[in-house]
Amino acid sequence: MDIFLQQVLNGLTLGGIYSLVALGLTLVYGILHVPNFAHGAFYMVGAFVSFHLMSAWGWNYWVAMAGSAACVAVLAMLAERLVFHPLRHASGLHPMIAAIGVLLFLEASAQAIWGADFQRMQTPYTGIIDLGGVTAPVQRLLIIGAAFALVVALHFFLKKTVMGSTIIAMAQNRDGASLVGIDANRVAMLTFAISGVLAAAAATLYAPINLVYPAMGNLVITKAFVIIILGGMGSVPGAIVGGLIIGFAESFGAYYISTDYKDIMAFVLLVVILSLRPQGLFTSGVR
Repeated sequence: MDIFLQQVLNGLTLGGIYSLVALGLTLVYGILHVPNFAHGAFYMVGAFVSFHLMSAWGWNYWVAMAGSAACVAVLAMLAERLVFHPLRHASGLHPMIAAIGVLLFLEASAQAIWGADFQRMQTPYTGIIDLGGVTAPVQRLLIIGAAFALVVALHFFLKKTVMGSTIIAMAQNRDGASLVGIDANRVAMLTFAISGVLAAAAATLYAPINLVYPAMGNLVITKAFVIIILGGMGSVPGAIVGGLIIGFAESFGAYYISTDYKDIMAFVLLVVILSLRPQGLFTSGVR
């Protein structure tokens, strides 16, 4: 039972991170209906900015996370204005190629600024708590708590605020939302900013138990795409549930099968679930 609960803790940790990344990705998809491959680069930049603010400037962990979130939000809005907005009337292939271009540009820029070496981010939360036989590092508990707090905050923002309602309206019917006076450009920029904040927060939370390097976003964004396809393209609940499913699958699969196959668990689940439910677990649309 202790081993089982240990894997539950690990699954919640991974699931929380994957859900945050997938939420930002699915919000952007709901507005543009284009897979944003550059989202993995935003995740990577968030980790590097937090690492730099803490190691070079001596910032507090939480202040560094806030600074990183602000930087990546601005970067995401610039990408929307300079790259995606001019291509809004182009075919779906053009924005996808542009997103890959942004990804490669940001990876090359990070390597030029911080180098290609693997870096380890320090955390002030290095303690370990014994929860009835389950070894719980404080950083993992912090990831779980912060990730789900951000998920709840995003839910209330989308449901209870005017700006959140405009995002939902734009995702459901872009032309109809424009007809009732919603500024499509403003909503698109806001959505990209939110996606950047979620990516930076996820990266800063996960970096202390992982490594920071220029290509760190590639595998994460691949799994995030699996999650939003599995949960239903553009579905916020689907991104959350899908993230948890993949997190638990990797955690239990790594222990009971082999760590060598941990990263392919997501793709095996994708094939199995889509063969039974091709539309994903939830219907499409930001809700």
